[in-house]
Amino acid sequence: MTNSPIRVAMIDDQALFRSGLGLVIGSQPDLIVVGEAADGADALELVQRTSPDVVLMDVRMPRVDGVTATRTVCEKLGERAPKVLVLTTFDLDAAVADAIDAGASGFLLKDAQPEFLLGAIRAVAAGSQVVAANATKSLFERFRSNQNRTPGREYDQLTAREREIMQRAAQGMSNAEIASAEYLSEATVKTHMSRILAKLQLRDRVQLVVYCYEHGLL
Repeated sequence: MTNSPIRVAMIDDQALFRSGLGLVIGSQPDLIVVGEAADGADALELVQRTSPDVVLMDVRMPRVDGVTATRTVCEKLGERAPKVLVLTTFDLDAAVADAIDAGASGFLLKDAQPEFLLGAIRAVAAGSQVVAANATKSLFERFRSNQNRTPGREYDQLTAREREIMQRAAQGMSNAEIASAEYLSEATVKTHMSRILAKLQLRDRVQLVVYCYEHGLL
């Protein structure tokens, strides 16, 4: 039995960009475009109507921007919300940090190579974070301005091994890399990651990175 294709929705005010993006995504057997919209104001309705796995969200749109749209979708749908991958023209756009804080699972520059974009969609759908190359540290430094240096009680629930794995994940290591470094199976690492996110009440690895920066753990 073959896996169902990853369902992708696009929200961007540039029709030509959406068209080109749709052609790139549609060329892949494991991806399918299920809907599109020209403004963040239509994000929630589009998501509820098409049930995408991943939403490609322009960060800057004329009526409702990508930050507001991302927050609305994530707050209204909670665990049922799709993964959001923010697209921006400018590297380290200040709005990107706000979008990630609102629930986005990462961001890409609009001029990224098609192969990188396709890989990012697959990675986000699988639960990984995606941040434009070389931008991670500079982006998340922004969260230091509001940081609380002491983690709360939720951090005390983590075992020593879970804290080690959390640190490695926050540094950008994949499950396979963590498994090799910790002498564990990849399945065991996945189990640990699920428990870490549950204990810290975090949605995904991007929020884990934010948590670590906010509390001085990186």
